[in-house]
Amino acid sequence: MADDHGIKIVLIIGSVRPGNYTSMASALVVEELRKDPKVTVEVINPAELNLPFPGVNPNAEGSRKLKEAVKNATAVILATPEYHGSLSSVMKLVIENLGFPSVLAGKPVGLLGVAAGSIGAIKALEQLRSIASHIGAMVLPLAVSVANVQKVFDAEGHVLDPAVEKLVRSVATNLMDYIHQNLCPAVTLERLLRSGVASAVAG
Repeated sequence: MADDHGIKIVLIIGSVRPGNYTSMASALVVEELRKDPKVTVEVINPAELNLPFPGVNPNAEGSRKLKEAVKNATAVILATPEYHGSLSSVMKLVIENLGFPSVLAGKPVGLLGVAAGSIGAIKALEQLRSIASHIGAMVLPLAVSVANVQKVFDAEGHVLDPAVEKLVRSVATNLMDYIHQNLCPAVTLERLLRSGVASAVAG
C-alpha cells in the first residue's frame, strides 16, 4: 500500500516463452519504477507459480502467493503479448487465479502490450482492459502498445528505438503520477485525521 512503508508495485508478465519480448519491455518499466527510492517492485513470472486451471485447486500454493502479492500491492501492471488477436492465455490464467471477488478489485492497473504485427497489441489491450474493469480494477488510461516488437529489441533484450523506449517507460511514469496525485494524498489525509482524532481524545 501507499503509506509510510513506501509504494509497492507488482508487475505480472503474461508470457512464459523463453526470451519473450513481454519480459524485455517489462524490464524497462521496472527500471523506471526503481528510480524512485520509495518504490519496491515485485515481478511475477507465472511460469514459476504452477498456477492451477480455474476451479481445480483455488488453494494451490502458487495461487495463494499470487493473490497475496496483488493484495498487498499499491498498484499493478499487467503486461501481455497479443496472440491470435487476443491477450495471452497465461494472462487470463493469472486473472482467474486472483480469486472471486478478485484481489485486483480497487487496485490501480497499468497496461502494457506487445505484438509482432504493425498495429501492435490493440486488440489484446482492449480485451484486457474490459476484463480488468469488469472485476473491479481501476484501469488507467494511456495503455501502451508496442508494435513490431521483434524489431524494437535485439536478442539480448536491448531496446533499439529511443521513441519506443520512452513510450514503454511511460507505463511507469503514468502509474506513479496517478499514485502521487490520488493515493498518497488520501493516505496522508487519513493519517492526519486519525492523529487529530487521537489528539482530541487525549486532550
